[in-house]
Amino acid sequence: MGRHASQRAHRRARTGLAGRPALLGGLAVLLVAVLAAGLVWWTSRDDDAVADAPGCADEQTVRVTVAPEVESLVRELLAEPPSLGGDSCAVAELTAEEPLQTLADLGALGSDALPQVWVPDSSLWAARAGDAGLVPSGSLATSPLVLATSRAVAEELGWLETPPSWGEALTTDRPLAVPDLAESAEGISVLGAVRQSLGGGEAADNAVVEAVLAAGRGDVPTVGDAITAGTEGGADAPLVPLSEQEVLTANRAAGSDSLVAVYPRDGSPSLDYPVLRVPTREEDQDAASAVAEVLVGAQVNARARAAGFRDHQGAAPDGAGTGTGIQEAAPRALQLDGAAVQALLGRLSSLATPSRLLTVIDVSTSMNAPAGDGTRATLARDATKSALTLLPDSYSGGLWAFAYQLDGERDHVELAPIRTFGADAGGKSQRQLLNEQFDSVPSLLQPGGTGLYDTTLAAVRASRDAFDARSVNTVVLITDGENEDDTGIQLDVLLDTLRSEADPNRPVKVVGIALGPDADLGALEEIAGATGGAAYQALDPEDLQSVLFDAIRRRG
Repeated sequence: MGRHASQRAHRRARTGLAGRPALLGGLAVLLVAVLAAGLVWWTSRDDDAVADAPGCADEQTVRVTVAPEVESLVRELLAEPPSLGGDSCAVAELTAEEPLQTLADLGALGSDALPQVWVPDSSLWAARAGDAGLVPSGSLATSPLVLATSRAVAEELGWLETPPSWGEALTTDRPLAVPDLAESAEGISVLGAVRQSLGGGEAADNAVVEAVLAAGRGDVPTVGDAITAGTEGGADAPLVPLSEQEVLTANRAAGSDSLVAVYPRDGSPSLDYPVLRVPTREEDQDAASAVAEVLVGAQVNARARAAGFRDHQGAAPDGAGTGTGIQEAAPRALQLDGAAVQALLGRLSSLATPSRLLTVIDVSTSMNAPAGDGTRATLARDATKSALTLLPDSYSGGLWAFAYQLDGERDHVELAPIRTFGADAGGKSQRQLLNEQFDSVPSLLQPGGTGLYDTTLAAVRASRDAFDARSVNTVVLITDGENEDDTGIQLDVLLDTLRSEADPNRPVKVVGIALGPDADLGALEEIAGATGGAAYQALDPEDLQSVLFDAIRRRG
């Protein structure tokens, strides 16, 4: 049917409360805890170590998995095993692990190999776990999400005095480092905030797609680079979505206050560090509940603030304010639509598979019709070039032009074969070659009509011959007219041929874009339907840019 237009350390470290080294937010922290007065003593074993307490004859081990940045806080809170009554106590076996790994384990491992208490950085992970049976006990700590950059950049933009909205901030020309969306609650939360800030809908979705695709380009900064540039006070430091705690920790580690948190005016979503009980054997439930209760008790607040977090009531980290890069006052809370965020994550996850695009542009003389500040041809050129700048080097593309009998009796010419954008193309990259060939499109206009159907079939066959199983293989067909080749294949034969030649092992979709009011949207819809693709109409040619983004987002 037609449509109108941080990177934290990645380490899994199982430790007991004996204090083996663990990575916290990318900083190696060696914690050796020694408590006097004989209250707690430590032992290190070859197997998974645990903490023992004198007088605790019956130790019930509870497997606890936490986000790496709260590992030392949880270790401190569970230093004294909670009593289970009599001479029994619950002893924590602690694992610091990225939430994505734990999420994967929940769907793959038996209960004996899973944590009994899980503290990820965000409730988003619990939502993604679906029917895993997780039971929330409360929140360990919180940390609002902010946009971080150097003080020099924030002052130049005037954002410390007049903060932007999320939508304004992430749709500027400033370089942006986006955390890995598969592994980062910060990344998906911030993109959810951008979508919400822009009012939702397709325009907002396309803005998010643009940000994500741009962040996938090889020439954009990493999160680590952005943090370093910010703490060094760089005048060209990128923007980077971080938690407030990460800003504070980075400044303290660098002995700097140059990395500053910008709090968007429409509010901040927060990492809420939920304490989740994982289904376990009935005889282990009391011990797991006792550990969970310690992690949400009143004694947690002061220790969370000392560790750089806000407590679950929003009170500031110790020392927040002037000279730290973060503000003392709690920012306005931005409540995200959980269902919308999960849907957004699903759409963005599909972008992880590269696209392999053969773009086929109509160069019949009707494309010389005025449109906006130029012609339909110049708008097609500009829109496709703009889309190209966003696509990462792992994507592939080629370019054809078509009209009527451009090459003997053939209606199309190949301007660039399909290659990955980073591949060599005769001394230049494929991306550079495509840019040059897109520039040439307005000069290629030819009289004589449009060989739409023959070209469509040839393009699908060429894409199938160049098929890459690691990519989504698509023909993007841009035309402002209808088929005018009476000597060529007709629509009914084209549709039958597309269906009969379809190879389930080498699927090729056609995304048709009807440019202007004279394009044959009906034919494009039928072609798209025969290939599992989609058809779009850009009645106003200036809408072509958003239509292209929508096509990329939907992958047909």
